[in-house]
Amino acid sequence: MIGFAFCGSFCTLRRALTELERLTERYDVQGIVSEAVYQTDTRFAPARLILDEIVHLTGRELIHDIVGAEPLGPSSPLEALILCPCTGNTLAKMANGITDSSVTMAAKAHLRSNRPLVIALASNDALSANLKNIGALLSRKNVYFVPMKQDDPEQKPHSLVADFSLLPQTLEAALKGKQYQRLFQC
Repeated sequence: MIGFAFCGSFCTLRRALTELERLTERYDVQGIVSEAVYQTDTRFAPARLILDEIVHLTGRELIHDIVGAEPLGPSSPLEALILCPCTGNTLAKMANGITDSSVTMAAKAHLRSNRPLVIALASNDALSANLKNIGALLSRKNVYFVPMKQDDPEQKPHSLVADFSLLPQTLEAALKGKQYQRLFQC
């Protein structure tokens, strides 16, 4: 089973759902959502609509709190865990060992099993405050990044967003213990 965790980059959730749908054609998937995704209605979609779509695609109840996420380590191991989209906030917490949400707990618990964690970043401060956190996680065993690029270099010069369409290839490489290349795209 593959875990697929959604963080609160609300403008990219629709693209993440598209990739979840693609992955459910090949894998049994467990949906996980951050507390922000679970409870926040936005201009992009009401929370209930996003949650219902994840449940519909996976055929499973969502994990949406720390208690539900904790068993994902040795007790209920996943083949891999995907964070898509992964916000800069969640990235920073993982890089600094902070476990205070469903997604950070899922990642911490999962990494105890020495299995791949795949990060599809969507962050407005990736090339500023969060650059050091990308570096810290790149050096960690079993952590892999979906290739990313600046989404709007002129208007958002510090922003990076993963090419979500490369998630399946990145997952396949991670399952073999390899980082899918090219990590940064033009």
